Amino acid sequence: MTTAYRIWEMIERSNTGPHMEEDEFLPRLFTPTLKKIIKKYEIKYDPDNPVQTDDDMADRLWQAGWELFREVGVYNTDTHRMIKVSDTEIKEALYTAKDQYRVGAGKDAVLWKHRTVEDPEPPFCIMSPDITCNEEYHHSMCLAYLKEPLLDGICAPILEESTGQLITSGGPTEINGCIQHISNLRLAARQLGRPGTFLVAVGTAEHDSGQIAVSDNEWGVRTTDARLVGSLTEFKTADTLLNRVVHYAQYGCYTGHLTGPIYGGWCGGSEGVAVTLVAYSLIGLVIHGAIFSQHFPFHLNYVSNTTRELLWSISMAGQSLARNSTLLHTSNGFANAGPMTEMLFYETACHALVSTVTGWHLWEMASARNKHRNRATPLEARLGMEVGHAVARQEMTREQANDLTLKLLEKYESNAADAPLGKEYQECYDVAKALPTQEHYDMYRKVKDELAQMGIEFPY
Repeated sequence: MTTAYRIWEMIERSNTGPHMEEDEFLPRLFTPTLKKIIKKYEIKYDPDNPVQTDDDMADRLWQAGWELFREVGVYNTDTHRMIKVSDTEIKEALYTAKDQYRVGAGKDAVLWKHRTVEDPEPPFCIMSPDITCNEEYHHSMCLAYLKEPLLDGICAPILEESTGQLITSGGPTEINGCIQHISNLRLAARQLGRPGTFLVAVGTAEHDSGQIAVSDNEWGVRTTDARLVGSLTEFKTADTLLNRVVHYAQYGCYTGHLTGPIYGGWCGGSEGVAVTLVAYSLIGLVIHGAIFSQHFPFHLNYVSNTTRELLWSISMAGQSLARNSTLLHTSNGFANAGPMTEMLFYETACHALVSTVTGWHLWEMASARNKHRNRATPLEARLGMEVGHAVARQEMTREQANDLTLKLLEKYESNAADAPLGKEYQECYDVAKALPTQEHYDMYRKVKDELAQMGIEFPY
């Protein structure tokens, strides 16, 4: 079962909890508390070892994340109230949470299980471009991702226009865009013989009304699929987000918790991001009744998480969650470079390597800092998932992963600030056939061969 059974207690607290003005919450409560906890539990960033092997610090990080959530709670920006929970409630939620779920439908259903550190079982692979795309390319991109053999689930690209009209949040055009989004995705899955594929949908919905409009087992988002509810940065929510929590629980689909703690923001540095990631997983479980948390920590300046500062946070948080809970959590890669660049392939491989060995499932790949329309393709996601499967199957250790990570960082880290933007989807793929161009495929193959020479044992 999920922890959605506490939903109305959490909703009540969002209206009756301790009061605080919004402009005081982060500078006067969240950040000072986080700093004290980092010092108390001696969480220390080590730039020379982005893949840590310090089990004791991973366990202290778990305690730190737990304490941060308990002490700070979650702030509702609409009511100016804080949702607070007790140690007992956190323990209850962790005890009742399942360590595996069967998601998707029929022959396409997949078992999604908790992973451990250095787990020989491959990660669950959700592929997502995480970008907006032109209306004319949306169906093709859905097809292209669904053609990937290692795909366990998909989150489709986001529409900004539908039937030639700009989509506005909360208006009629958003409902229309959300219907087009899920229609394209369901059609593509059926065309490729994967009608029951696990969907995380729909990213086009910015408002709760858009999500509610597409809840339908016949033609829309099914109860075998998942939906996301985000947290506002940091540790904040709003009534429109809590509306989603209630709807998802009552409709009966799976809930995922979406978070993006910011390096260089209210979290501070790598240590703060790591502690916050752990706390966010507990928030997703206890407040939202989520079966998984989808995390995309990112750098304030680069808007990426493939440099060592964020890879360290990902490594530590993954190990902390894997060692101390049975929760499901996905590591969402944000790269600096754009499609059809060797740099993007290196970034994706490095992110997938670090995440897999330290207990994460994979969500790949937001290219070009997730800022540029049409700039993502399935080929970089393919390489990331292949790396994830390979390093798990060969039982790569954290020490080996750290050595390889340092070698990969040498190839791209110095170019993070001025990474190449690359090309758009329609320049990298045959849109009609939803297949990569020969030039794009050759570049992918070149980097994959290079990774194999570096010690990654690809199964094919």
